[in-house]
Amino acid sequence: MLAKQTQSRTLHWLGRQLFNRDDPAAFFDPLLERINPMWVQEYTPARVEQIIQETPDTRTLVLKPSRRWSGFRAGQHVNICIDVGGIRRNRTFSLSSSPILWQEQGRVTLTIKRLPGGRVTNWIHDELKPGTVIGIGDAFGDFLVPEPAQPVLFISGGSGITPVLSQLETMAATDYRAPVTLLYFVRTGDDIIAGEKLQALSARYSALTLKIIATHETESPRYLSDEDLDAIPGIKARQAFLCGPAGLMDLARNLLHQRGIADTDIHSAVFSVPQADLGNQALGGQVRFTGSKLDVGSEGDATLLEIAEAAGLSPRHGCRMGICHQCSCRKTAGTVINRLTGQSSGPGEENIQICISVPKGPVSIDI
Repeated sequence: MLAKQTQSRTLHWLGRQLFNRDDPAAFFDPLLERINPMWVQEYTPARVEQIIQETPDTRTLVLKPSRRWSGFRAGQHVNICIDVGGIRRNRTFSLSSSPILWQEQGRVTLTIKRLPGGRVTNWIHDELKPGTVIGIGDAFGDFLVPEPAQPVLFISGGSGITPVLSQLETMAATDYRAPVTLLYFVRTGDDIIAGEKLQALSARYSALTLKIIATHETESPRYLSDEDLDAIPGIKARQAFLCGPAGLMDLARNLLHQRGIADTDIHSAVFSVPQADLGNQALGGQVRFTGSKLDVGSEGDATLLEIAEAAGLSPRHGCRMGICHQCSCRKTAGTVINRLTGQSSGPGEENIQICISVPKGPVSIDI
C-alpha cells in the first residue's frame, strides 16, 4: 500500500514538473483518443451502446463504461462530460438502472429528458449516436435504499422517476421485505417514462404498490392530495423519497409534515442550487489564482468557479451544485461564503468547493 501511495505521489510530482497537471498519463490523451477513445485516462470513458426513446422528449442511454469505473449504489447520480461544439460540458444525471446490470453485464443506463433551451440535453437528443464515447465520473449522492429494510413511499414527477427506477429494480432483485408505494405524477399518459418496466415491476414484486397519476388529462389539474397520502397504509412509519419538479416536492413535503413525518425521514434528490439568504453582506473582491499567476476582480455576484471560467481557466468541476466535490480546491488565504448555507469560511488555508463559494474580500486559490 505504501509503495502504491509513494508511486502515486511521484507521478503527481512528475506531472506537475513536466505537464503542469496531476495526472501525467492524461497528457497523452489526445493521441490515445485517436487510437481508441476507451483508453483515455483523464476521465472514465463510456461507450454509448444503445439509445432508447422512452417518450417524445426522453431517451435512455445504455452505456458501457471502462471496467476501471468504480460502480454505484441505487439512487446515485453521475457527472458525464461530452464535447458540444468543441467545448467540453459537464452535467449531472441520475442512473436509472440497477447496480446489478453493472455487476453482471458492465452496463448502466441514464434516462435523460430534453430541456427547453438546454445546451447539453438538446445535443444528446439531436446529435448523440450509438458508438460515441463520452466521459462518466464517479457516482455520488445519498438518495439510497434504506438499510435495513423499512417501509418506503416514493413520490416522483416527470423525469424524477429515474433514480427511483434504479431503486425499485434493486429492491425487487434483492427481495426487499417491506411495503413500498410509488406515486408517480406525469402530465399525460404519453409522458410516462419506462411505463412498461414499471408495470412489469409491479406485476412481479408483490411489495410494490404502483399508482401513476396524470395531472393534465382532466379539466382541472390533478395534483398530489391529502386523499393520496391518506390511502397509504402506515404512512407515519414510512421513509419518504421525493424526486421531481420543485412544486411537487414542496407540496409533498408540506403534506408529509402535516402528518407528523419529520425531515429526517424525508429524502430528496435535488438538481438545482438552493440559495441561502446572504443578507447585506459585502461580497466580492480580488481573486488570485496562484497556480496560474492570475488576478481577477469580482463583484460578489459569481462563484469562484464562474470567476475562473470567465478568466479563461478550466478548473475541474462536476455537478456545479456542491454535491459531488469534484471542484474542491485549496484556498490559501482570504474568506469565502458558502452560498448554500450562508456560512463564512476561516481566513486561512482550507479546502473549499469553488462551485458554491463566493469571495468576501481578497481571496487566493490554488488554481
